[in-house]
Amino acid sequence: MITSGFNISAVERDTGLSKDVLRVWERRYGFPLPERDMHGERLYPDDQVERLRLIKRLMDQGYRPGKLIPMDADALLSLTPKNRKTSPMPANDEREELLGLLELIKQNDANGYQEAMHQRLARQGLEHFVQDTIAPLTREVGEAWEDGRFEVFEEHLFTELTKRLLRQSIVNLPNGRRGPRIILTSVPDEQHILGLLMVEVLLALEGAECVPLGTQMPVVDIARAAVAHQVDVVALSFSAAFPARQIPSLLQQLRTLLPESVALWVGGAGVARLPEIAGVLYLTGLEQITRSVQDWREIRQAS
Repeated sequence: MITSGFNISAVERDTGLSKDVLRVWERRYGFPLPERDMHGERLYPDDQVERLRLIKRLMDQGYRPGKLIPMDADALLSLTPKNRKTSPMPANDEREELLGLLELIKQNDANGYQEAMHQRLARQGLEHFVQDTIAPLTREVGEAWEDGRFEVFEEHLFTELTKRLLRQSIVNLPNGRRGPRIILTSVPDEQHILGLLMVEVLLALEGAECVPLGTQMPVVDIARAAVAHQVDVVALSFSAAFPARQIPSLLQQLRTLLPESVALWVGGAGVARLPEIAGVLYLTGLEQITRSVQDWREIRQAS
């Protein structure tokens, strides 16, 4: 019996692996092998949770759990993309300034990060701040976490501080009145919300009316919400961490459930190389948002 460790709910939240999956692996593979607390509940030691994080990260890149679970931590680390090219960031002084913002996160200087971000927002304006500061920072943090250059708690600090800043900015924007009316959400197991918040800012700047539903909405409930809110568009975000092989079937299912009059827009790093699906518009970059809103209005006026 042990008294410290992660309970199964904490492991589920931290790794993205469901409780059912953890129990099945325990029976089938003998890993994870949790201890028990004084009440007989599972407690997972730190080293097992870290190994589960690595396994989940590699599964999202296409590896099968049956191959990964027998491997030790060093073998798992050898499969992670250590030498991958990073996402493009601005060059010279601008790049150094952005990397300096991440260094504030590495130093656990939350106040310094927030002050520096507010200064950039005042200097750049909201649209350029989202596209030229938050977007490249988010890509860089995601890759740094994947490559082991960012701790989990550092990635969480960056995410929470940046979410707070974006939400404050959204509150100060006028309510959209020009249309379209757009639901913003993600499917189950897609927990990343920064992409949705960035899109919400840019849509609001264009005068669109946004209905934010947060993350991890079941597909059936997304379709029901679209009808209940009488929206014109459903917009989903998929991060690079979401298993790409699952996306086409999810989109086809949702497209079937949505009314024909409701457009389906999909963006994020996870959709960069997906095959075309009838009735689905891929937004592979934030710069496409303005054009998509304008196109929607032109079509509406012409009909």
